[in-house]
Amino acid sequence: MSASLGTLLQLVPVQRGLLGLVLGAIGLPIVGVVIIGLDIMPVRFAMMHVALFGIAAGMLTGLDPLLCALLACAASGAALTPLARTPSGLSGAMGLLMSLAIAAALLVLSVSGVNANGAFELLWGSILATRTQDVVLLAVLALVIPGLFLVRRRQLALLLHDRELAACSGVRVDRLTFALLLLVAVAVAGAIRLTGALLVDALTLLPALAARRVANSLRGMVFAAVVIGLVVNVAGFLLALVLDFPPGPVLVLLAGAVTLTLHAVPDRRKQRWHRSPASAH
Repeated sequence: MSASLGTLLQLVPVQRGLLGLVLGAIGLPIVGVVIIGLDIMPVRFAMMHVALFGIAAGMLTGLDPLLCALLACAASGAALTPLARTPSGLSGAMGLLMSLAIAAALLVLSVSGVNANGAFELLWGSILATRTQDVVLLAVLALVIPGLFLVRRRQLALLLHDRELAACSGVRVDRLTFALLLLVAVAVAGAIRLTGALLVDALTLLPALAARRVANSLRGMVFAAVVIGLVVNVAGFLLALVLDFPPGPVLVLLAGAVTLTLHAVPDRRKQRWHRSPASAH
């Protein structure tokens, strides 16, 4: 069995997929922390709809559908920033974005006669179909996302704790929110390429949810999320190769099992990071 695994690991698509997962584990779980902190859980579904619209537009114009999906997600994420100031917050904006994006996608697919099945198939993603440009994107995210956290840790802690408190403390909340939403949108689009739209939580949200259970500070939560993401991604990928199962579902099930196991452990912590921004220091 080990010889078979060793043989598989010598294949270029397998090596590229494993490298993509390792790079993804460095930046994408931090995006999950931001999603939890900003309370924008629907952002994944919103970006899936936007990605579908981008794919449809790419197939219509003859451009790279996945590149169009990435650009559409980035533009949508940036456009959401002004809506963060509304009473309904970003959650309401996500609902609006989902409705508009799916309507626009279906309209483009219908009017242009583009094969809808082809557009939807691109949303499923495949780790073993990871391209060199996907690895480059994940490498950039692996540098930019942790870098932003290290440079703006205090401002991030304040913003994720309370937007008004952050503004009163001198944090440029609009600029920081813009950067975070842009990164979240691009990261979700990149994760879609790796595991598919329906399994993107395995790379972003589940490691962050597991980390929240064991961490006492924002810094601890970020560190734990990266470690959990790295372990789950590598172990799940190797397990899928050994068992000859599809890697995406195995990653999700393993990440879900880790998250449920950690939540089953009694919580003995006295502090939570989101209750005290000062704990981020």
